Amino acid sequence: MSQYRDSSGGSLSSLISGALLGAAGLAWWLISEAERRQKSKKQRAMLYAPRMQDGSEAFETTSPSVPTENSEHLEERVEQLNAAIADVRKQLEDLGARS
Repeated sequence: MSQYRDSSGGSLSSLISGALLGAAGLAWWLISEAERRQKSKKQRAMLYAPRMQDGSEAFETTSPSVPTENSEHLEERVEQLNAAIADVRKQLEDLGARS
């Protein structure tokens, strides 16, 4: 009978250790998935975040009485950026055509 008791005790300890290892593995996987999702969420948020070149726009203090000058400056800057983007796109297309 002592042989049966030893094997059942060993089976019970194996079962408990297996359950603990399984729970630890599941917890590790869940934590890694949560971190991966958080990273991808941050990356998606960065794609849609407004871009600032030097940060000076964040500290500008404009008075509400001069909105036309500010909007004209903004439109001019947008046109410059669009022109620069078009130039870069054309250069990339030329590089792709050469390859």
